[in-house]
Amino acid sequence: MSAVASSPYSLLGLAREALRGHAGWRPAWRSTASPKARYRVVVVGGGGHGLSTAYHLAVEHGISDVAVIEKGPIGLGNVGRNTTIVRSNYFAAENVRFYEHSLKLWERFEQTHGFNAMVSQRGTLNLFHSDGQRDLFARRANQMRIEGVECEVLDRAAVKRLAPLIELDDTRFPVLGGFLQRRGGTVRHDAVPWAYARSASARGVDIVEHCEVTGVRVDAGRVTGVETTRGTVAADKVVLCVAGDSSRLAAMAGFRLPMETHVLQAFVTEAVKPCLDIVVTYGAGHFYVSQSDKGGLVFGGPTDGHNSYAQRGNLPVVEEVLSAGATLMPRLKRLRVLRQWGGVMDMSMDGNPIVSATPVENLYLNGGWCYGGFKAVPAGGLCTAHLVATGTPHSLAAHFGLTRFREGRTIDERGVGPYPWAH
Repeated sequence: MSAVASSPYSLLGLAREALRGHAGWRPAWRSTASPKARYRVVVVGGGGHGLSTAYHLAVEHGISDVAVIEKGPIGLGNVGRNTTIVRSNYFAAENVRFYEHSLKLWERFEQTHGFNAMVSQRGTLNLFHSDGQRDLFARRANQMRIEGVECEVLDRAAVKRLAPLIELDDTRFPVLGGFLQRRGGTVRHDAVPWAYARSASARGVDIVEHCEVTGVRVDAGRVTGVETTRGTVAADKVVLCVAGDSSRLAAMAGFRLPMETHVLQAFVTEAVKPCLDIVVTYGAGHFYVSQSDKGGLVFGGPTDGHNSYAQRGNLPVVEEVLSAGATLMPRLKRLRVLRQWGGVMDMSMDGNPIVSATPVENLYLNGGWCYGGFKAVPAGGLCTAHLVATGTPHSLAAHFGLTRFREGRTIDERGVGPYPWAH
């Protein structure tokens, strides 16, 4: 993957435009007003995975006759509605390999695309509060080391040095230590689709914004295109990268998916001076937090319990998340929460993604990412593009096939058994 040849966002380019009153900036990507009548590949969904798929189709496989169709503006879906965390500290060996490859792509993301995505490898710290949790993290650490991925198990003193805000001696959930991956961190979420859109557009991909897919055309078990609010678009192959809307699009094509749609909320506080230079995950409650470059603390928790397609949340989960944060870091009680938002999550029945062919010939799915979609954007697009171009799964994502649910090969990532409620 070669870098974009000449970036207008270089130091020289920025200085030049500053002297010109910023009058010379051009759109970062071509937003096609109307799609062509036919494409070799249509990617439904202009989020991280859709744009990454289109980019890798053009770069890795020379397929640029591609349209990315997005019902709204680029970057306003889940890719711009997350807590920006990237990591590869997984338990299942196949998942470690996949997410580690994705993390390596993040490490050279800015050089590849010539775009500042504020990649910050500040480290991710998972806390444990019992002997059982310590054993589980030790198992995870050992599995990661077997796969050649570095990690550390920390004692209480080391945790306190890394994150002084943490209350170690809570009477219910004392912190016994932590599990650290120093190469994990955060990436500016909205910069990711902008970078991919720019790179894909520069290679001939059409990006069609404000164009909603209203139907999937199937003839004799084979996909032939999509119906949109701007007319019918024929295609040799169609890829669904629509996150929480995966079930709706699959229904349009005539089949059901083993997933549910839930809302995942996120929050940001008022800006404060630097006080947390690492990503922290609470082991006694579903709470994770980091500090943004603007000073606000960005945090989230569990999904809302009910099924929903709304990009907003409910108050009981707000209370649960804020309570967990105040328990872990009591000083957070002094901060005001400025914003809250929700993403529409596609939760699969084993908590792992689906990158797969479907029962409809030449119709492919990238979905079911649950909590892990953002960190997987680079490798997810790479593997989806490989599947679409070659017709065979990429070795990194072969275990994400849809048929695993029918064949009883579900992925036990959390070490608690293949139970849908356990993830």
